[in-house]
Amino acid sequence: MKRIISAMFALIAILPFAVFANGKAESSSTGGGKKITIAFLYQDLETQFWVAGHKAIVDTLNKDGVNVIEKNAHDSADTQLQQAKDVITQGVDGIIIIPQDGESAVTIGKVANKAGIPFAVFNRPPSNKDAKAIVAVADNRTIARGIVEYMAEQAKKLGHKVNPLIMVGNLGDPNAVQRKLGFYDVINKYPDLFNKPVEVPTQWNANVALQNLQSAMQAHPNVDFLFTSSDFMWPQIKQVLDPLGKWKKIGEPGHVITGGLDGDVGACQLIKDGYIDGTGVQDVYAEANMIMNAMLAAIKAGEKTPDKWMLDPGFDLTHANFATKSQDMWGCILLAQKQNKG
Repeated sequence: MKRIISAMFALIAILPFAVFANGKAESSSTGGGKKITIAFLYQDLETQFWVAGHKAIVDTLNKDGVNVIEKNAHDSADTQLQQAKDVITQGVDGIIIIPQDGESAVTIGKVANKAGIPFAVFNRPPSNKDAKAIVAVADNRTIARGIVEYMAEQAKKLGHKVNPLIMVGNLGDPNAVQRKLGFYDVINKYPDLFNKPVEVPTQWNANVALQNLQSAMQAHPNVDFLFTSSDFMWPQIKQVLDPLGKWKKIGEPGHVITGGLDGDVGACQLIKDGYIDGTGVQDVYAEANMIMNAMLAAIKAGEKTPDKWMLDPGFDLTHANFATKSQDMWGCILLAQKQNKG
């Protein structure tokens, strides 16, 4: 999935700066007047969401006069740990990370805590609270539950039990765990509506997702309800369902009730076109604002180990509410800007 990054950067170049509640970041200098330096460490920029978050954070901090040191770990937790140690040695004022997984977030957080460097985690939360951290994360279980509940309401109209399938993310990522739990909250709520779900492991990898979904659909051709734990997998889903006669618009015979989570450009277009029923949206702009305001406030106040968890409640964008809610979704905003520019 990282192979699409060059195209993503071209798209995200039009991303607007994140807007702070007071119109700008808290401060671009410490109390002593020294320019703030923040290290931004990310595991890689694999999806539109990560690219959008990266763009919002880096551009907004730079615009406010904050020096940003960027480090890409290329999907290596060991590399990211070493990068954290390196920037601490350089004397940065704070560290923001997109961690490889929840465990590595805790490990790096403890290193930052020991060094007295404010530490913040963007969107992919630590697996526990053993390290003190500023955390801005989507309420993944609630968001997943909301969109799957909407899908269940559509399934009730079919008048028969449906055969659900979930494309499961990398379960080393707490986000994937919470999305799976949200899916099963709804499945277990309606035992008379759902047969036993088919689980398709993806490891957050497009090729793995494609191969495993192909195998699952061969073994379970009656699947008529599909939830993907991330919107980046829609191209693979279409590639599998289309030859089977299951990539149909809402209302057409053979339509598979479909939903996802993230809120990217592809999902926006597919909802608009009527191929998928909806998606649960993470608000990338809100989360970027949360993480930056909290980090800069902690640095300004001299807090060495700030500890603050902030939840993005998200929302559902569906085929039914698209006309009124689409411009609240970051993927639809980018899609409209791209189309206007083109």
